[in-house]
Amino acid sequence: MKRIIYLLTVMLLIAACQGPASLDTETSPIGQATIDKVIDQLKEKHGNDFAFRIERGVNRTAELWRTTDGTTAEFESFCLDYFIADQDELDMVFDRLAYNFEHLYGYLSRISVELNRQIHEDRGPIHPIDQIFGAYSPAAHVQDDLFSNRIAFIIVLNFPHYSLDEKNELGGDWDGRQWGFARLGDYFSARIPARILQENNQIYSRGRLYISEYNIYAGRLVNDQMETLFPENMRLLAHWNIRDEIKSNYGEPDGLPKQEMLYQVMLRIINQDIPKEVINNSDYQWNPHTNELFLEGQQVDFEPEDTRRYEILLDNFRAMQNVDPYYANLDTYIKRRFESSMEIPYEEVSGLFREYASSPLLRQVGNLISQRLGRELRPFDLWYNGFVGRAGISEAQLDRITKSRYPNADAMNDDLARQLLDLGFEHDMAEFLASKIEVDAARGSGHAMRASMRSKPSHLRTRIGADGMDYKGYNIAVHEFGHNVEQTISNHFADNYFVNGIPNTAFTEALAFMFQKRDLELLGIEQTDPMMEHLDVLDVFWDNYEMMGVSLIDMEVWKWLYDNPNATAEQLKEAVVRIAKEIWNQYYADVFGEDDNPLLAIYSHMIQSPLYLMNYPYGRLIMFQLEDYIADKDFAEEVLRIFSIGNITPSQWMERAVGEQISNEPIFAAVEKALQYVAQ
Repeated sequence: MKRIIYLLTVMLLIAACQGPASLDTETSPIGQATIDKVIDQLKEKHGNDFAFRIERGVNRTAELWRTTDGTTAEFESFCLDYFIADQDELDMVFDRLAYNFEHLYGYLSRISVELNRQIHEDRGPIHPIDQIFGAYSPAAHVQDDLFSNRIAFIIVLNFPHYSLDEKNELGGDWDGRQWGFARLGDYFSARIPARILQENNQIYSRGRLYISEYNIYAGRLVNDQMETLFPENMRLLAHWNIRDEIKSNYGEPDGLPKQEMLYQVMLRIINQDIPKEVINNSDYQWNPHTNELFLEGQQVDFEPEDTRRYEILLDNFRAMQNVDPYYANLDTYIKRRFESSMEIPYEEVSGLFREYASSPLLRQVGNLISQRLGRELRPFDLWYNGFVGRAGISEAQLDRITKSRYPNADAMNDDLARQLLDLGFEHDMAEFLASKIEVDAARGSGHAMRASMRSKPSHLRTRIGADGMDYKGYNIAVHEFGHNVEQTISNHFADNYFVNGIPNTAFTEALAFMFQKRDLELLGIEQTDPMMEHLDVLDVFWDNYEMMGVSLIDMEVWKWLYDNPNATAEQLKEAVVRIAKEIWNQYYADVFGEDDNPLLAIYSHMIQSPLYLMNYPYGRLIMFQLEDYIADKDFAEEVLRIFSIGNITPSQWMERAVGEQISNEPIFAAVEKALQYVAQ
């Protein structure tokens, strides 16, 4: 589960699409009398058949108009001159906007890709000049220009904005072009100053760099006997690689002590008593159990990280808070994230997650895991992966296979088309999709970066060691490959530019998980155990249990931040730990037999990627429903069909994809069946 895209680019492009900057938050100078007058004049000129578009367009244009845009008389003239009644002309303008916006935002995105290569890719040391370029947003001032030259106003006047309820009610009868008109109507909903967008870019870039450099040298960890348990050169990125190393040690003879040690590392990170000296530094030995630091065998004093982790989170909150005043209705980041970006209400997401985490089935699966382990559960058994058989092959053997096959990024790049052929894609389509993807060695955990124009490739990034890509890196790469395939299909085969993509990030996570599930298949390794079908269900179910919890913490922390906007980093740290313990006590303590555990607060996404985490569990639920739907169908054909639907609302997308809405019930039913089968 890695980041799928360079989130900063997406955040900025969304902001750019939603409106350019004004110098302050002044209200519109256009009064209701003027609005009514213009509406009446346009209706008289064009007829009542255009009443809806006229009323909505004039009202929204007036809402976004500022004194610097012109006088009241100029507003009137603009509306009368630029309202487009002729359908042929409106279609022509739509097509011109699609072409121009694809190239405008496509090249801006490409500039960001190039300026951030040294930050994102494993290209050696980062110089301060690289950090400055990485924090620069080439898109920040485009918004101002689009309002200044009135392109934004032409769009607002002629392409109505629909509420989420209206889209869900009316969208079932819309074709792709009608959805494109509606999505274009979403583009301008606020006027955010360029200086704020640029500042937010810098804040996000600093946070991403902090996380991408947060490595722990596992080979320098020691126990109470000063013994090392891990290979000397093992470097683990928090939290991703630490979590994956815990996963990899199930079934290993010496696995439990390693897991316990890494678990303590996680707790030290959450509580921030981890020594600064051991972060991305191999000079020291460290006992995470006792929190003692050693240099050349001698214990030395250290400085704890203290609150740095939570300072990054607090900076992200303040960056989003600076944007709040520019939105009339979506005046908190929470509202914008759920009601606009995700297009699923907060209450619906929270309710679905809490229903899942409360399921008695989880208690049954927990008991089954305890039986399989032959011991009581430990908190880190959140990451139990013993349901994944790997065809009886150890991780060490898998490492040898993947390192041999993929010694570098080019080898993975050259193998993409073959992998697609193995998944059932026809030769020409496999070659086409592979040609639109580039593989890079990642500095951080790995991610997939969407191409914002059809003529440019998307990027697949994963960690590749000096001796080749280990199985963890390969497993991540296959996940990111799924993202890239979605990105390419939804970019090239959606009806038009304005509906390219998917409803929200959870939907691309769904395909990424579907690919990741097939990673051994893509290595030519077959699962022959008939039990695996049922164990796979239990694996997804248990894996999502963890993600429900971390997502709820993320959501509750942002609610706390808005309730406590002047909080210090120390207060935020205390709040995060408290909320993590509360969520644990409510949904996990009875399963794991331990109260007040903050482990769920370890996820790095929460620190660097505001309110991103809920996409993972939602994506798994969608994945499960997609897998169930296509079980008796052609995988490649269905992937092409489903991910060509484009960026419509989640409700409408699910209806067109599988004929049902997102629900816990399908996976609950499958788990009941799996538990019965396993019990037999």
